[in-house]
Amino acid sequence: MLPTSSRPAATSPAVPAARVPVVVELFTSEGCSSCPAADAALRELAVAQSVAGVEVIALGEHVDYWNRLGWKDPFSSPEFSQRQRDYAAGFGTGSYTPQAVVNGRYEFVGSQRAKLAEAVARAAQAPRATVTLSRPSATALAIRVSQLPTGTGPAEVLLALTETGLSTQVGRGENSGRLLHHAAVVRALRPLGTPATDGTFATTAPLQLNPTWKTANLRAVVLVQEKASRRIVGVGTLSLRGR
Repeated sequence: MLPTSSRPAATSPAVPAARVPVVVELFTSEGCSSCPAADAALRELAVAQSVAGVEVIALGEHVDYWNRLGWKDPFSSPEFSQRQRDYAAGFGTGSYTPQAVVNGRYEFVGSQRAKLAEAVARAAQAPRATVTLSRPSATALAIRVSQLPTGTGPAEVLLALTETGLSTQVGRGENSGRLLHHAAVVRALRPLGTPATDGTFATTAPLQLNPTWKTANLRAVVLVQEKASRRIVGVGTLSLRGR
């Protein structure tokens, strides 16, 4: 038996590094024939999580400006059309579908799979705030933000509620006759407030869940976004399954 001083030191199992959350917003519409390919690209990336060290967080935001062209998208909202216009003003582009926006920093046609993975990996290198979420009750979400990156300008904290597993049999328009499967659809998006001058933010927000949504497929996503640049500088997520 080896003397105590000669025994090999015990080693602890390695703790896997936490994945860096990166948000991919997809501005899409069921009325757009080129959108299903982008929905598929984002849905598959979010399921596979194939970008090393990154957690891809999908936000499918269905715009309403296609609704007048033969098919009304049941998930569409003028709020998402306006959010896309706000991005377009910063990027110097017009609004189009399918458009992917990664962490508010990069935009491109959402069906470009290689570009999507590249932009996600690049966005993960940027400094980010710490965002933690917990659920003190079935009807409330507690949010804490700290350690905003140095130089962050005035920002706002947003809460998105997403639902996966949604699909639609389209009856008219460019996708007539097709069964469309969607990446995580944003069911609601609302502002919660602004971080304090020391870069912190804390609140308990009510969870307003529509009874028609499938709880097992719901997730809360909290974004910290600079108001001027539209860059997302922090994100946290929490599954709403189980309550």
